[in-house]
Amino acid sequence: MAIAADNRKVTQSDKPALSADDRAMGDTLKVLFPYIWPHDRPDLRRRIYIALVILVLAKLITVLVPYTYKWLTDSLTGDLNAGPSIPAYLVVPVMLVVAYGVGRLLMVGFNELRNALFAKVGQHAVRQLANETFGHIHRLSLRFHLQRRTGGLSRIIERGTKGIEIIIRFLILTAVPTLLEFALMIAVVWYQFDWSYSAIVIAIVVTFIWFTKVASDWRIAIRRAMNESDTDANTKSVDAMLNYETVKYFNNEQMEASRFDKAMAKYEKAATQTFTSLAWLNFGQTFIFTVGLVACMVLSARAVEAGTQTLGDFVMINALLLQLWQPMNFLGFVYREIKQGLVDLETMFDILRQNPEITDSADAVPLSVSGGALRFEDVHFSYDPNRPILKGISFDVPAGKRVALVGPSGAGKSTISRLLYRFYDVTQGTVAIDGQDLKQVTQASLRQQIGMVPQDTVLFNDTIAYNIRYGRPSASEEEVREAARMAQIADFIEQLPDGFETQVGERGLKLSGGEKQRVAIARTLLKAPPILILDEATSALDTQTEKEIQAALDFVSRNRTTLVIAHRLSTVIDADEIIVLKAGEIVERGTHTQLLELGGLYSTMWQRQLEATEAEQKLAQTRAEDVEGIVERGPKAGELSLS
Repeated sequence: MAIAADNRKVTQSDKPALSADDRAMGDTLKVLFPYIWPHDRPDLRRRIYIALVILVLAKLITVLVPYTYKWLTDSLTGDLNAGPSIPAYLVVPVMLVVAYGVGRLLMVGFNELRNALFAKVGQHAVRQLANETFGHIHRLSLRFHLQRRTGGLSRIIERGTKGIEIIIRFLILTAVPTLLEFALMIAVVWYQFDWSYSAIVIAIVVTFIWFTKVASDWRIAIRRAMNESDTDANTKSVDAMLNYETVKYFNNEQMEASRFDKAMAKYEKAATQTFTSLAWLNFGQTFIFTVGLVACMVLSARAVEAGTQTLGDFVMINALLLQLWQPMNFLGFVYREIKQGLVDLETMFDILRQNPEITDSADAVPLSVSGGALRFEDVHFSYDPNRPILKGISFDVPAGKRVALVGPSGAGKSTISRLLYRFYDVTQGTVAIDGQDLKQVTQASLRQQIGMVPQDTVLFNDTIAYNIRYGRPSASEEEVREAARMAQIADFIEQLPDGFETQVGERGLKLSGGEKQRVAIARTLLKAPPILILDEATSALDTQTEKEIQAALDFVSRNRTTLVIAHRLSTVIDADEIIVLKAGEIVERGTHTQLLELGGLYSTMWQRQLEATEAEQKLAQTRAEDVEGIVERGPKAGELSLS
């Protein structure tokens, strides 16, 4: 499934790309075939050859087993010329019973051996396709992931992977063998009886398949509705779990339970319709087969009465048809499962058909960083054509220097960092590093050279060591510890019972905001990038923690080209240049002192923050004095008791 942008190198070039008609079974098989028949795995192809041979043997034995049943019946009724005297009624029946048992064992044994041999082939295909889907989702651009629903996406992948397994297992291991068995069975009936019996068997098979197809297609719409309800319910469940604290803060457990229950009610209705329609389908299949079975047995019973057939023939036609029922009934199940598997694959294929918004150009080369100088030249950008975000931004960040971006919310500060990471491409203008246009370098090499300490640090639900090592997975244990020490968090970690192996919980919720930020700093230190982005990295922290983290950030950014996106202006007063943005345009630029002397937007923002800080300090002082007074004189009625 070589789903890729036109300019991305495809490692599996022999695999066809998905088209708009992939929902059709034939096109799906074209997509799956290279995975079922991998050209680079001769061991798997050898297994397929052996499985095919065993398949033919199993089906030959399957159609021969009813013969032993016929001969056994005839021997017991005296219609079989069993041989001389005593062994005629002892040895021959016993041997035929043994032969019947051996035949059934071989039939089942060969089928199971075939399944065992093919299991590795099927699971290899499932793994490859699942891996392709997982990788493709990570190649999709930021816009896709901002619009996704995490719970729904995980359920889509889960059902899609299951659908792949169903199609491979049932279509290859069941549908094809069953068709071979049908052909052999019809040939045996024609040979052993006459054309009328074969005509009835053919009529049974054709009518059965037609009814199964029509009924199953009718049930697909019900299945699709059930899938949508299931996805919606899972999305709400995951969303509530991820936002567990917010649910608790607002005491909204009942509201979340009600939302989930409404989604499950829709699922309940669709699931009930699914199982009810399945009951009607099963009954219809049984009716069709039973009519054909009765017709054949009536013909045979009349032939036995007329003396043209033995009782063994009557038993044989019954055994043949009953033996035919199992694969027929299973074929109906297989068709339903394949159709439902295709429905489950629909949304996953839709995702796989989405091309990444940002791709490497055909002649893209790795980024070569000498100093790490950044340049934004006449940059225009908009998420929506009708709502421009950046309007002709131009500025430089010299190698090893520190430049800050400040301004009101919505000015475009974080958008600049996303353009630098090339999560989006500029609408107009150029973003360059050391004179190299970012559109002309590979994304992997670009992101390898940039480190990010974000405002909201989200950690993986793993150990502290894993989260620090994420900056450079090949780092040694000693390097991880050294990064933690430089981020001023090593002492805290070593005091924990499990040290660096401490689990941080979902999104790092077991750690405080300051601790998570220090882990993020350690992770960036371990990556050791020449270019650093600090995206309001301390704005969500208290004043004391901010000072501690700021000291660590100053250490991290030393001798690195640093772009600071600032909310608190006090953190950027030492920047080599401060760029003030408003409504996507640069309105002021200069050092802290120069901007204050200018008396413009920056000066106004600075005064407001000073006033806010002074107000916070006065409020804190007033509260402290009130508490001190209460402690000295004792609480009055209505005052807080500290005892």
